[in-house]
Amino acid sequence: MLLENISEIAVEALRREEFQVEVLKGALTEEELKNKIKGVHALGIRSKTRVTDAVLAEADRLLAIGCFCIGTDQVDLDAAERRGIPVFNSPFCNSRSVAELIVGEIISLSRKLGDVNINMHNGVWDKSAKNCHEIRGKTLGIVGYGHIGTQLSVMAEALGMRVLFYDIENIMPIGNSRKCDNLEQLLAGSDFVTLHVPKTEATKNMIGKEQIALMKKGSYLLNASRGTVVVLEDLREALVSGHLAGAAIDVYPEEPQENTNQWKNQLQHLPNTILTPHIGGSTEEAQVAIGGEVADKLVKIINTGNTSTAVNFPRCDMPDDGKATTHRVLNIHKNVPGVLKNINSILSDYNVLAQQLQTTQHVGYLLVDVDSEASKDVLNRIKALPTSLRTRVLY
Repeated sequence: MLLENISEIAVEALRREEFQVEVLKGALTEEELKNKIKGVHALGIRSKTRVTDAVLAEADRLLAIGCFCIGTDQVDLDAAERRGIPVFNSPFCNSRSVAELIVGEIISLSRKLGDVNINMHNGVWDKSAKNCHEIRGKTLGIVGYGHIGTQLSVMAEALGMRVLFYDIENIMPIGNSRKCDNLEQLLAGSDFVTLHVPKTEATKNMIGKEQIALMKKGSYLLNASRGTVVVLEDLREALVSGHLAGAAIDVYPEEPQENTNQWKNQLQHLPNTILTPHIGGSTEEAQVAIGGEVADKLVKIINTGNTSTAVNFPRCDMPDDGKATTHRVLNIHKNVPGVLKNINSILSDYNVLAQQLQTTQHVGYLLVDVDSEASKDVLNRIKALPTSLRTRVLY
């Protein structure tokens, strides 16, 4: 089941593997999803659908969840792990789209294009160079120097900007960019600050009144990461007072599940403030690439047991020997003392051709190739263990 207008590329890829695919255009509420999830083997979502523990409790056949986007915070990852359901995403495919949006917004803010455009549509001709600047020679501060941040760094330097970056990881600078020792140093030294960090407890409200006060008077703040990173009331205060010359915001603490003409936010109607509806990765090119990547991951987990790119699960990728005489048994179990002893005690009675086991804090994931005539017995015996969560066999 694919929700939220996932690319047709994904639908085609799944149907080529003879999956029965149900496609829904919009997101579903928790109650709607609880009713629809029964009997579904693979669920595909984007950023609006919330997959809670209550939803997962109704997922009687769910083998995997595919997030057709970068983020996975819309899924209760811990609950999915404990229930033996791996979650996949597309961490790279829309990074170029997000980086290009930020470049466009930097130029737009520097030239006040949003305000000028509104004036012209309202019949106001107000030609002025006041507070309009080139971005050449200005300093861009990138918070989060991952796939988006590094691409943005290269693009900004090509436009003649100086680049500072801050990341909690020790990442090598690209080009002439310079790493800052801390966030405060970056904020104080940048004309534009752009945020590209994940949603974690460490990034929650990381840009508030204290941090904004450290930014240069007349500088700009851009956020296309997660809505919980910036305290919007503090940002509003800085824009109203003129401490910040402008802002561009693409993500919000609360976002509607479907398109609406009744959206309200405290940043509306502020000068030189660009508000976009979480469209950082919303280009046709990105959605096609994401559709192909995540669909491929869903096919692999179902057809081969491959979890090498899962975000919440033990990572296994055991090669297929291609022999018609071999069946693969997949077992997800609670990661508790004694479970491996019990499994190996069962396997010792059979001819095992290959075996792989990986664990996380809560679960273990076993792939084992056995002679085809023994697979049913192995399946039933391992499945009967009280520690087993999910067990299936691939023929």
